[in-house]
Amino acid sequence: MLLGLVLLVAVVVAGAAWYVLRALPQVEGELVVQGIEAPVTIVRDEHGIPTIRGASLADVMWGLGFVHAQDRLWQLEVHKRVGAGRLAEAFGPAALANDQFLRALGVRRTAQQQWAGVDGETRRVVEAYAAGINAYVRQHLRARPPEFIVLGLEPEDWEPADTVAWTTMMAWDLGGNWNNELLRMALSLKLPVERINELLPPYPGTAPLPTIDYAQLYRSLRLDGTLGRQAELAAPPSGLDGIGSNNWVVAGSHAASGKPLVANDPHLRLSAPALWYFARLEAPGFKVAGATMPGLPAVVLGQNEHLAWGFTNTAPDVQDLYLEELHPDDPMLYRTPDGWARFETHEEVIRVRGQPEVRMTVRATRHGPVISDAPGPASTLTGPQGAPTHVLAMRWTALDTDYTTLDAALGINRARNVDEFVQAAQRHVAPMQSMVVADVHGRIAMVAAGRVPLRQPGHDLHGLVPAPGWEAKYDWAGYLDPALTPRELDPARGWIATANHRIHGPDYPHFLTSEWTLPYRQQRIEQLIDTGTRHTVQTMAAMQADVVSLAARRLLPWLRRAQASHPLAAAAHRQLEGFDGEMHTDAVGPTLLWAWQRHLAEGLFADELGPELWERMAARHFQDAIEGVLEGDRTWWCDDKSTPQVETCQDAIDAAFVRALDELQARLGDDVAAWQWGRVHLARSEHRPFSRVKALAPAFEPDTPTAGDSFTLNATRVNLKAHPRTGERYWSDHGPSLRAVYDVADPAQSRFIHSTGQSGLPFSRWYRSFVQRWAEGQSVPVWAEGETVLKLVPR
Repeated sequence: MLLGLVLLVAVVVAGAAWYVLRALPQVEGELVVQGIEAPVTIVRDEHGIPTIRGASLADVMWGLGFVHAQDRLWQLEVHKRVGAGRLAEAFGPAALANDQFLRALGVRRTAQQQWAGVDGETRRVVEAYAAGINAYVRQHLRARPPEFIVLGLEPEDWEPADTVAWTTMMAWDLGGNWNNELLRMALSLKLPVERINELLPPYPGTAPLPTIDYAQLYRSLRLDGTLGRQAELAAPPSGLDGIGSNNWVVAGSHAASGKPLVANDPHLRLSAPALWYFARLEAPGFKVAGATMPGLPAVVLGQNEHLAWGFTNTAPDVQDLYLEELHPDDPMLYRTPDGWARFETHEEVIRVRGQPEVRMTVRATRHGPVISDAPGPASTLTGPQGAPTHVLAMRWTALDTDYTTLDAALGINRARNVDEFVQAAQRHVAPMQSMVVADVHGRIAMVAAGRVPLRQPGHDLHGLVPAPGWEAKYDWAGYLDPALTPRELDPARGWIATANHRIHGPDYPHFLTSEWTLPYRQQRIEQLIDTGTRHTVQTMAAMQADVVSLAARRLLPWLRRAQASHPLAAAAHRQLEGFDGEMHTDAVGPTLLWAWQRHLAEGLFADELGPELWERMAARHFQDAIEGVLEGDRTWWCDDKSTPQVETCQDAIDAAFVRALDELQARLGDDVAAWQWGRVHLARSEHRPFSRVKALAPAFEPDTPTAGDSFTLNATRVNLKAHPRTGERYWSDHGPSLRAVYDVADPAQSRFIHSTGQSGLPFSRWYRSFVQRWAEGQSVPVWAEGETVLKLVPR
């Protein structure tokens, strides 16, 4: 029996070893492949970063598709299924609502229409890229990645429309104005507009946009606050509070080398594997390196022989919701300025793992898809006979059928100077990005590239809330000329920086958005650039790792005023004495501050909002609203409306301090000195779907203590809602998805890093190889020699 057991274990171990060897991609030797015109070489360095060389751009992009499939096949499968609204086929009923929303939104249908209009080199490149993925899957895949095996799935072909759909999903992730429109509509049924403007304040130094009394408007329409809520719960997350990106460029006058430097760290959802895949691409007349994205045939962020560039999200208001009134006798008609019109309809069939397929009819109006059709009933607002009276439609630039975003990406990859870069960027549609660039000639620039809607002068809601779709004054009046978006070329001060703040002055004549990110990161960048230092790659990288939170410094004086009879209060105050807003992992101050801020926000706002609305908003940091209450002496918010007495703001500060101490004591123990930030602030890179499976999460989900917070340059979002698996708070699910510093004088000095590793296979040495480096602010060379050579030879 013992011998049999030993043999069984040996067989299992041998089988696992055989599987691992088969599943790991071939990185050396020679393969005969179908689909390229001339040999392609793939040279990987010690970090698994490939250099792909070919005789034509199409062959190189075929090679990029091939290596994406080798290293990130499951990620490609997820990207395909997300864009197509087909997750429920793999994950079961839990993903059905998400699929229903994406089918209603029509991302994949629109992508097919957009792809039909793509031609020329862009079309050839995308087709070659898809062919490279499919050649690997059909002819050279020796063993499926473990996700396919566990879920019983086979990899599907990649189609060019999948690439187009994935660019739309990236635009979705970075554009969340529609969420705030729904939120304001729900708030208006509870609060007057003036209070909403205090809870969701305008950008610092600006006044709220003047609007009509939309609270009265919605009450007159008999809205109950639930319209669109089911769709919001079903939709993929977008526009999350407290995330963003940094980029800056310094001219030669500020650089030790005398030539410009570019820094970029986009803050996105942390995933395993990372969203980004580093690669170097070389064809005649084409040499570029940087961050690619599985699903897209281009370097999205990086450096070529002539220039370097980086993006941040401009986050313009390019999504408008419209209330569409239904005909009382025919729910397939909706009201327009010219009378009643019939919805466009489309039938969708959604396959659900382990359950019968689900059929749904999706509708569209002259404004766009009816998003409130999914999931469940079209509307919970009912008329006298119980029939729905309104639905919500979405107008969004990313759903326009003329599509030139990939043209822009290839143009940027080829650009030889700042002027060519700016010209190429003007073909970018969505998501709008604030792009900084520097070239070898010493020029620097920033251009905000993307399609911006023009609203009519009579639009008295300014895109802040859903508008009556039957009134023509709320229709878009075209688009802003791409040459008129904000831009800056070679400023006299010698540097440009963007951090999702308001990128234009008060005299800019066109409306982009009223919902810029708080300017704390931008202010810190300016402090560190303008020190008189001659910057190097090392000083730029040190800026990216900076953990000074100017937002924390704003609230700290109020926290230090907190009084409590709690037994740990004195020890907590001692920890705060030396804390100046530097959010290090070994500091206790960040833990105390964020726990107190969370409880203070709840104490100030939850009683006025009620349980349902508070639950909807509880993940927000409320930094600007709290500042407004405490510094503006808005005592109405400080009074707890659930008690008969009238509380002061000091009462609210004290009560939040006690609740924070209770929470931290229960979780971390009685020793306040042991409440270090790194114990609670873990960067978790989510794996789909195994992060939610307790037994599998440790193998698939990298996590690591991380410094910073939502407002530091090293921006690691502080998540205030409980982790879905562990119940922990203050963890981070968004952060610097990559960091890069480019030296145009000496590209050999350029450095980058992303948050996990090059491989998507959890047993690969390249699955977690970047995690510790990333957490510690280290990096690897953008340009490097390789260790292994794989030659692809045409059949």
